[in-house]
Amino acid sequence: MLGTVFLTPALLSGCGVVYTSSAVSYRGTGMDVKVIDMTQQMALVANASPYTPRSLPAEFYQVAGGGNLRGAGALPQAPSFPNLTPGRLQLRPPPAVTPAPYQLGTGDTVRLTLARSTEVDPITGASAATTTAQELTVRDDGSISIPAVGPVMVTDMTVEDAEAAVFSRLIDAGIDPQFSLEVAGFKSRRASVGGAVGAPAVVPITLSNLTLGEALTAAGGVQVQDPEFGSIRLYRDGTLYQIPLTDFFAGSQYQKLSVVSGDAIYVDTTYDLERAQAFYESQINIISLERSSRSAALSELSTEIGLRRSALDETRDLFASRAQLGAEPRDYVYLAGEVTKQSRFPLPYGQQASLADVLFEQGGFDAATGSPAQIYVLRADPAVPGSATAWHLDARNAFAFTIAPMFEMRPNDIVFVEQQPITKWNRTVQQSIPSLVTTAAAAVN
Repeated sequence: MLGTVFLTPALLSGCGVVYTSSAVSYRGTGMDVKVIDMTQQMALVANASPYTPRSLPAEFYQVAGGGNLRGAGALPQAPSFPNLTPGRLQLRPPPAVTPAPYQLGTGDTVRLTLARSTEVDPITGASAATTTAQELTVRDDGSISIPAVGPVMVTDMTVEDAEAAVFSRLIDAGIDPQFSLEVAGFKSRRASVGGAVGAPAVVPITLSNLTLGEALTAAGGVQVQDPEFGSIRLYRDGTLYQIPLTDFFAGSQYQKLSVVSGDAIYVDTTYDLERAQAFYESQINIISLERSSRSAALSELSTEIGLRRSALDETRDLFASRAQLGAEPRDYVYLAGEVTKQSRFPLPYGQQASLADVLFEQGGFDAATGSPAQIYVLRADPAVPGSATAWHLDARNAFAFTIAPMFEMRPNDIVFVEQQPITKWNRTVQQSIPSLVTTAAAAVN
């Protein structure tokens, strides 16, 4: 005769196999527990508790850097001269030069604007071309590198000649040759100004002609109390020229003299030519370094950056190894209950983590056994021993999950998901069946 067996809690209790599960309750804990529903406003209250995330070592915030090229165009200190009794200054002006079109050189920056496509307005029918602009630096080998085209030699070329070279390469590469090319930064053609001026400087020579008066103005102007005791000396191509300040200020013919690349201009208030010569020699050395030894300087810079990068990588790798072995302090959040994986979640460095980060980084909660109505964040109050708060998220309505990204986690928080009632019953049955079978078999025997 077949019969139906109903398992009741009382029967199971008699067998001593009642399943015991965890639940969030303030009873019997010996602690002052507050259960607070998690809302957007309450999330802000919970977030108000102070917490500063741990920071990575300083090496993680450093870069190898670009370094500085040696001899980066700095002017030497102006020499000091004793007070001397001047004689008559001799006028030896430089020969007039005809300004030539600007020629591109190493270090100059050009702006290349390319036409990409033409868009037609579907309403008005008007067309408009879209463009892309990029700035390219003339490299040490005298070329600029254009994406999808490659290097194009432009050094010692005028802008018009460089445009022709770029046009030819665009045609060869099958790219629409609608473009414009202009100089965006002038660094290759320069003159130096020192001595009795407001601010010794290296003055760039641009597309427009640079005059002697403009070069002195760019360096802060002539700073001489009595022009009768001063002169402007200009070193060019191995020859030293001289213009007394009285002649310079008397008319505009000397102020409008053209300055060419490589000129060294020195405003002197004495007549010690040997000391003035030291200034020109230092300028020649600087110009020589920037032109002929630039590759050596770049090599030194590359080596320096490589050493820095290796040191940073070694420190970072050491930290990562220590962290993997548990030798570095970390802040954790713990997951318990009906979660996909009961585990601990390390709080990130340098930023906050939310309840959503913790839940879904570890796979969320088990939808088959966990109750979406009973998701808790358990947080002890370190300032009040024996006090804790259970922040309760009722996610039976999925929109409640929008609060989870707002709720910030704190070290030692416990994310706990209760089981569904049916889950407790199923587990009780599963654990009791082996005991019942054993009891029934013993009774039969």
